[in-house]
Amino acid sequence: MTKTELALHGGQPVRTQPWPSWPQWDETERAGLLAVLERGEWGGYDTAVTEFESAFAAQFCVTTVNGTTTLETALRALNIGPGDEVVVPPYTFIATAASVRTVGATPVFADVDLETWNLSTPAVEAAVSDRTKAVIPVHFGGLPVDFDSLLPLAQRHNLFVIEDAAHAHGSGWNGQPVGALGVAGSFSFQASKNLTAGEGGALLTNDPQLAERMWSIANCGRSPDGHGYEHPNLGTNLRLSGWQAAVLSAGLTRLDDQLQRRMSNARRLRGFLDEIDGLAPQRWDPRVDAHAHHIFLMRYDADSFAGLPRRAFISALRAENIPVGPLYPYPLYHQPPLVEPYSRITPCPNSELLCRQTVSISQNILLAEPHEMDDILQAILKVRQNIAALH
Repeated sequence: MTKTELALHGGQPVRTQPWPSWPQWDETERAGLLAVLERGEWGGYDTAVTEFESAFAAQFCVTTVNGTTTLETALRALNIGPGDEVVVPPYTFIATAASVRTVGATPVFADVDLETWNLSTPAVEAAVSDRTKAVIPVHFGGLPVDFDSLLPLAQRHNLFVIEDAAHAHGSGWNGQPVGALGVAGSFSFQASKNLTAGEGGALLTNDPQLAERMWSIANCGRSPDGHGYEHPNLGTNLRLSGWQAAVLSAGLTRLDDQLQRRMSNARRLRGFLDEIDGLAPQRWDPRVDAHAHHIFLMRYDADSFAGLPRRAFISALRAENIPVGPLYPYPLYHQPPLVEPYSRITPCPNSELLCRQTVSISQNILLAEPHEMDDILQAILKVRQNIAALH
C-alpha cells in the first residue's frame, strides 16, 4: 500500500482516526434524566419541559414531539387549510412540504438560490397567487434565509412567514436569532440535529395569542388557564416528555461552544476550497453573524475534475474515510405525495441542478480539532491527483 494510491484501489487512506460521534453526552444528561425519574412526573407537564422552553428562547416557546408536528401546528394555528397555498422550497426534507398537505393546503414549489440553497425571493414572488397565505423558508444547512428581501415581500402580499429552522439552532441574522423573525419558527431535535433528544420539536413566536393557539393544539385543545377536562378548541396530544426536555437542557449547555467550533472549522474548510476549482461552498452571507452549519455544503463541478461523476468522487472520498454524501436525489415535487395536482410547481432549475451537484458533510465532522480539517483537504487533493485512475 502507498499513501499516494487511492484507498479505493488498495492504498492507505488519508484518515485512519474516527471522527467525532453524534450525539454527544455526559453526566449532565444522566443527572437530568435521574431528576425526572425521581420526580415521578415524566410526561409533558414535568418541570423539565418549562425549564427547557424558558432556556431555549426569549420568545414564547411551545415544545412538541418532533419538528414535523411543529410545522403542522403552526399552520393550523394560523387557520391555513383547504383552498390555501403555501410557498415552499423543493430542495429540503419532505416534512416542510408534507406538513402543508397534511393540513389540507397546497404546497407551491419555488426555486432556491444556487449559492445559498435557500429560497429565492424572486422565485417566491413569482409563485404567489391570490390563494397564497404563507411561505415556509428553510434555513438550509443552518444559513438563514435573506430576511431583508423576504420579509418585505411577505408584507406586500400579506403572507405569514413560518421559519423552518430545523437546521439552524443558534443561527442569527443581523444580530437576531432565527426562529421568531417571521410569525413563527419551527425547530427539530431529531437525532441528527445540532441539538437533539432523539426526537422533539419547538415552536417560537413573539405573538402571545398565536402562542396560546399553538399550545392549545399541542395540548388536546385545552386553554392554558382552563380546567384539564375543558377543551374549547380542537387539538391533539403533541407534548414533549420530561425525559426529552432533560436531555435537551443538557445539550443546550454545550450548544454555544459547539456552534463556535463548527463555524471556525467551516471557515477553515472554506479557506481550503478557495484554492480548489470545482468545489464551491455555500455562500456565507455577511449579514449572517451565526451559522449553525448543520450541513457543510459544496457544489461539485465534474468538468473541473476531468468529467469524474459525482458518485465516483464521493466514493473515492469515503474510501479515504471522509464521510461525504450527495443529500437529496431529486426535488420534492418528484415524490409521489407531492406531484401535481397535490402541489403547484413553478420552474425550479436550480433545485434540479443542486440535486446533481451537492456534496455534503454532516455537522459532527465540524466538531473535530481544527487541524483535522486538513484531512478533508488532503483527501480531495489526493482524489484530484488520481483522476486518471478513477476513469
